[in-house]
Amino acid sequence: MAITFNSKQKIALFVALFIIVADQLLKFWTRVNLADGSVVEVASWFKLCYVQNPGAAFGMTFGPKIFLTIFRIFAVGCLFFCSCRIAKRTDFSLAFVVAFVMIAAGATGNIIDCVFYAKVFDGGDWLVGKVVDMLYFPLFRFSLPDWIPLLGGQSYLFFSPVFNLADAAITCGTFYMMFFRFKELTKFTDLCSEKISLFFSMSSKYRDDDDNCKDDDIEITKNDENVEK
Repeated sequence: MAITFNSKQKIALFVALFIIVADQLLKFWTRVNLADGSVVEVASWFKLCYVQNPGAAFGMTFGPKIFLTIFRIFAVGCLFFCSCRIAKRTDFSLAFVVAFVMIAAGATGNIIDCVFYAKVFDGGDWLVGKVVDMLYFPLFRFSLPDWIPLLGGQSYLFFSPVFNLADAAITCGTFYMMFFRFKELTKFTDLCSEKISLFFSMSSKYRDDDDNCKDDDIEITKNDENVEK
């Protein structure tokens, strides 16, 4: 049977593939042409700074890396499953679907690093690779007045984090949904809550039915024993 796609699904698929391919091409170029920690100045406000992120966002770590990678794979699988479902519905706009797919595709780009990069580039193991970051935008420095407690009198850089295209896709998709498609985001979360509640209620019903069947079996067994007596 031929698989057919509606217009929203086609656009969502194109966006996802574009983000993943572009992200991986830039990361591959960075790994091949730059040394870890090196900086290439493209402009005063834009630099390529090769950094390997060992953990989650902002370099945070939560236990062994392999467990974090497995959790990411599971989470991305759920995101793409939800993307396919909402792309089929007429009550979700194309803009919301694209934003949702941007998040899923960005997460996929970083998962590829975690799954393959340690093995392919460093001769290590699967699932323990580091995420490659390279985009650095030191736009300007500013200082806060001395009278501000704790923070005053110090110099700050905007924008200091080093990130990649996948991070940018996740951030842009998230902020767009929160600020411009909040009603649809609320509707999506409500649908998820309903599905989860239905799942647990069905599971509880099946357990109750099993318990009732066991009680019936016990009662039948007792009746059979009484008849034999």
